[in-house]
Amino acid sequence: MNLLDGKKCADSLIAGIAKQVARHVDAGLRKPHMTVILVGNHAPSESYVKSKITTCALSGFDSNLIRLPETVSEKELLALIAEINEDNSTDGVIVQLPLPKQINAQRVINAISPEKDIDGFHPTNFGRMALGQKAFRPATAYGICKLLQFYQVPVAGKHCVVIGRSNIVGKPISIMLSNDFDIGNATVTLTHIETPRELLLDETRRADIVIVAVGIPGFVTPDMVKEGVTLIDVGINRLENGKLVGDVAFDAVAPKCEWITPVPGGVGRMTVAALMINTLAAYQNNFELA
Repeated sequence: MNLLDGKKCADSLIAGIAKQVARHVDAGLRKPHMTVILVGNHAPSESYVKSKITTCALSGFDSNLIRLPETVSEKELLALIAEINEDNSTDGVIVQLPLPKQINAQRVINAISPEKDIDGFHPTNFGRMALGQKAFRPATAYGICKLLQFYQVPVAGKHCVVIGRSNIVGKPISIMLSNDFDIGNATVTLTHIETPRELLLDETRRADIVIVAVGIPGFVTPDMVKEGVTLIDVGINRLENGKLVGDVAFDAVAPKCEWITPVPGGVGRMTVAALMINTLAAYQNNFELA
């Protein structure tokens, strides 16, 4: 069993980004700049935003965090996004999800300029990604691809099963791994929580790579996978005792795996690293350096 260490991979990617930024700054250009909008006081969101801001500094980026009250209206948030879209000093913008119930998240995502949509959720970027065109790719899915690439895990021609069909992870990673990208050309089966148990087991037991993102602690058990499987655990669940665990029963399943991600320390760090990659790309496009 080998660990797919997201921290090690992310640190390597961030160091490479910082070197590129330093060269641009030495050439007289400004630093890349990320704007993060946080609505309300959602504790997990606070943690995610802190990680993004900290990683911006490590990457050599400038960043700013705009805090809005829980009671902010959708109209006010959309007006702020419109201002940021027109601000040439900001290369990428993130609106941290989830949003309060009075705000339609999809309308907010659609309002972000595709050129600044470093989360990769705008329909324009998602559509281009699906077609194999140049686009900002959804960060968590992109981070998984970068992790597999870093550890040289074979993907082309392999059977990959994705458990979970969210727009954030399941749908994009199934498309990206089946597309003809640098990491791709796999045969992908997309399953989800409503897939009948017998069918799910039939697929996962044959899979070379299993990616799970369902938000259920210990969902993947040893009987679901074959020997030598590569297992990517996207889940982050906090138990009543405060312990963070993934969607995989790690201690029981790990001995069957050739590669497995830990939780924490796996995919989460890669999501933030992918955001930095997208921000640098947005910056380089802005300066016609790409």
